Amino acid sequence: MRSRLQRGALYAGGFLGPFGGGVVISMLPEMGADLGVSAATAASTVTAYLLPFAALMLISGTYGARWGRLRTVRVAYGGYVLASLLCALAPTFEVFLAGRVLQGAGNAFTTPLLLAALAAVTPRAKLGRALGTFGALQAAGMTTAPIVGGLAAEFEWRLAFVVIAAVALALGAAGLPASSEHATTGPPPRLRDALRPTVLRIGVVSLLGWGALGGVNFLIAFRAEDAFGLEPASRGLLLTGFGIVGMLVARPVGDLIDRYGARTAVLVGSIGGAATVIASGLVGSLAVVAVAWALAGAASQLVLVGVNASILAGTGANRGGAVSVVQAFRFGGGALAPLLLTPLYSVSPAAAFLVPTTALAVLAPLLMPRNGHTAAPERN
Repeated sequence: MRSRLQRGALYAGGFLGPFGGGVVISMLPEMGADLGVSAATAASTVTAYLLPFAALMLISGTYGARWGRLRTVRVAYGGYVLASLLCALAPTFEVFLAGRVLQGAGNAFTTPLLLAALAAVTPRAKLGRALGTFGALQAAGMTTAPIVGGLAAEFEWRLAFVVIAAVALALGAAGLPASSEHATTGPPPRLRDALRPTVLRIGVVSLLGWGALGGVNFLIAFRAEDAFGLEPASRGLLLTGFGIVGMLVARPVGDLIDRYGARTAVLVGSIGGAATVIASGLVGSLAVVAVAWALAGAASQLVLVGVNASILAGTGANRGGAVSVVQAFRFGGGALAPLLLTPLYSVSPAAAFLVPTTALAVLAPLLMPRNGHTAAPERN
């Protein structure tokens, strides 16, 4: 019974990260007004969460394994609880911003270690399905966060962070399956094993996959207003299709990976995702845009679950550190997309969609290793 609870906590941890990051999106005006800043300034809290989250994941998988997965995850959840309560009680915007930075830092030491623990307790033949379930929970967190945040803002936006703190506390108490900790015995993991060229190549695929698919959601919102005149509520409904479809297909995608391999999934997702995003950005029919953007959610799961499986299905050293690096590249791509593509959109909306998707469709097949497993090789 306890083992089932702990395994469920692994998946629930996948939900919490994207949920905590995106919960502020729909409450920015109310939160900003309460803290004495504009909604535009309040939007910096999204970046304050994502930057330490992505940066620390370059090392968190390796050092978390050295310190012990269970100990690290519990300390990280404890820090996440305190950071969330700091956000809930923040008297000023500066204090709230500090709480968001700490939330992102804490999440960096949970997500990759949860993935590594999941791989440690799952037979290789079923790993794709398990990672697909984890991806579904991540998509669910991303999809429901704006909805829950908006509902909280109708009453008191700070309540959302109290709920997040309570969930993190429960997950920390649940811990990890005992068998997942056994995989960390032996020589201490080395960071250089997680930064090998093959892993970095997979990381770039992950960066392109998220940056050119999920990372262009703001461009879809821009186009929905500019080309179709949609109001905010309608734009939000349009964007939700990506997450809903991603949530529904993630587990079947995992089954396909178990059957046909991670590389095949990544290639299909990259080329198919590029086509759906280009259709979303160039076709003049709103119905076609809505369908294409929803299908892009399915393509993103093929890429993201595929790159995780390609790392975690290996038998080499420091798989946890390697998947941590890949996740850092993924969220780095999401953070870079608005910075790079917003100026391009102002010059040429079509180019803003064509450039990232062309890079994804061309570079992913070239960078994705042809051999089956891509974790760092065993040490002699």
